[in-house]
Amino acid sequence: MSAPDPVLSAHELAASLVSGSRTAVQLAEDCLARVRERDPAVGAFLSVDGAKILEAARASDERRARGAPLGPFDGLPVGMKDVIAVKGEPLTCASRMLETFVAPYDAHVTERLRARGLIPFGRLNMDEFAMGSSTENSALGTTRNPVDADFTPGGSSGGSAAAVAAGMVPWSLGSDTGGSIRQPASFCGVVGLKPTYGRVSRYGLVAYASSLDQIGPMAHCVEDAACLLDAIAGPDVRDSTSWREAPPSFAEAAARGPDRPLRVGLPKEYFGEGLDAEVEASVRAAVETLAAQGCEISEISLPHTEYAVPVYYIVATAEASSNLARYDGVRYGHRAEGAADGIDLYFRSRGEGFGSEVKRRIILGTYVLSSGYYDAYYLRAQKVRTRIREDFIKAFETVDILVTPTAPTPAFRRGEKTDDPLSMYLADIYTISANLAGLPCLSVPCGKTQSGMPVGVQFIAPHFAETTLLQAARLYESARG
Repeated sequence: MSAPDPVLSAHELAASLVSGSRTAVQLAEDCLARVRERDPAVGAFLSVDGAKILEAARASDERRARGAPLGPFDGLPVGMKDVIAVKGEPLTCASRMLETFVAPYDAHVTERLRARGLIPFGRLNMDEFAMGSSTENSALGTTRNPVDADFTPGGSSGGSAAAVAAGMVPWSLGSDTGGSIRQPASFCGVVGLKPTYGRVSRYGLVAYASSLDQIGPMAHCVEDAACLLDAIAGPDVRDSTSWREAPPSFAEAAARGPDRPLRVGLPKEYFGEGLDAEVEASVRAAVETLAAQGCEISEISLPHTEYAVPVYYIVATAEASSNLARYDGVRYGHRAEGAADGIDLYFRSRGEGFGSEVKRRIILGTYVLSSGYYDAYYLRAQKVRTRIREDFIKAFETVDILVTPTAPTPAFRRGEKTDDPLSMYLADIYTISANLAGLPCLSVPCGKTQSGMPVGVQFIAPHFAETTLLQAARLYESARG
């Protein structure tokens, strides 16, 4: 399967709605037609409620006819990862555990989209409970890479990336716990942005690892990602980790560009053993492009990078073990039939409802939190996590932005890593550290391999410096053309 013809970006579509050359209903019908045509080969969507989407599109057209649109993007559809609550629609997390669950309320990001006239569009496939790097752990179907169906789209936001790459929606929302936006963005050849932890409310996001999770946009270009971030970012009293200050306009900052030459740091630990030669060549070429735009390039060190993967899989699984304890077969979610007693109900419901990868992470997380092992594993991992964060703080004393590969390889073949969990975990080796430190970062396409698979370059900025992040990425994107 070859990549679909290029489609208009979100801001180009918005301009057509403003000019009246296209209506929101026409746009919704076009997207629904693309889903019917392309999704059988991609598998990005778990469900699409066309009637609701068209009803929202008609309401958008009526607002424009009255001269009262809710914003410049009123009427644009946004694909929604099936871990983000949309009232009245399925919220399955691609798991048998929640296969019949319907969200009773909107997530904060969904509320903000609706307030601007944007239309939640379908439920996008993912690795079960966001645990995976290939969207092969979904209990409800496998997603394929739109560039080549023999390859994975990455994960866990594989459906979100594939839907945008295949031209079914102009942009989408995903969630990122250890690279789950950026890695699939790299594999599918789109832009994926993880904001600073706390920049976007997690209210209505089904938790995997609460100190790491963050919702972010996936789009065709940096400008679109900035516009969607403007729509979803902002304080929320229902999330105690939400940043209380109102954010600046990210779209305006991205369009304005940096006011001085940027100092770009290259972490030497990200360019060593295990990095695919074609990926390195594309990323090095991106660095040369930045240098040609006047950026100052220097090598820096993040000495605790080698510990990022083990630290992540201790912290994340410990939090997952705690968060997923609520699925007990009693209050909501899957309930096993024919249980002999309460204990039998609990064990059978969880055994039937969770897939193998989720079970693996629950068991690992329970182990590192257990008596006798808490200090040896979990507490020590949290101390090293602090060191990793301090590495970044020190690096940003001398540079404005870091540039790295997004993933060590291009997209891998479907089934290639399913029997080797450790190999699958290492696919996130370059993205995990930013989650542990809570930093904003994004992946931008920077080339293709000889076989035609996309490659992404990752930009990492200091805490709450999304403006610098977007300016650097936009500078590169513009220069590359």
